[in-house]
Amino acid sequence: MSRKIRDTKKNFKVFCEGDTEYNYINEMRRQKRLSIVLKPVNMKGGGYSNFLEQIKTDGTANCLAKFIIVDGDRAIEEEGERESLRQLLEYCILQNRSGRIPHFLIVDSPDFEYIACLHVPKYKGNNTARYIMKEMGYKNIDEFKADEKIYNVLNSNGSSYAIMLSLLKKENCFIINNYSISKKQYEIQTSTQYDWEKLGRKGSNINEFFEVISFFNT
Repeated sequence: MSRKIRDTKKNFKVFCEGDTEYNYINEMRRQKRLSIVLKPVNMKGGGYSNFLEQIKTDGTANCLAKFIIVDGDRAIEEEGERESLRQLLEYCILQNRSGRIPHFLIVDSPDFEYIACLHVPKYKGNNTARYIMKEMGYKNIDEFKADEKIYNVLNSNGSSYAIMLSLLKKENCFIINNYSISKKQYEIQTSTQYDWEKLGRKGSNINEFFEVISFFNT
């Protein structure tokens, strides 16, 4: 009987708020054939506390970094969620200070739908739900969220994540993860700064995700 060979390839874990983010990252993983494995995890919602519970018990074997991608609107709109976000943020900061696996908390504000619309050069800040249905051709938001090929939709016909990244402004970010990378040693050092007054501003620090994975594939 042959012995199972253990997978020792380095990986990035990506904890995704829901189907849309998961489908986007999963298709990106398939298409780009990155040298560092992307392992998306679909959290299926559940709030910030759900993320915290998951990452506390998640394994770290061969993991270079964990990206925790959440929507910011929940902390604004739902009672008690702001404190849950604070706890998640503090846990990630603790992990980064300890020198363990870096935890990049990424907040899309108000949500990933806004980030998706920024891929499209014609988007001018319109209502995201109406824009997605009218300009992207979806019957409703649920159809958009369930589209397993959403990465292709948002990265074709003139739309791209490069456009989205070019529109994000650092001064609008609730969270900024300052990082340094040793490609030779496969090490990432991360420190996190945040400003609660910026929580409701439209924007994201998702550029950090694209920057880090690109660094290891140059």
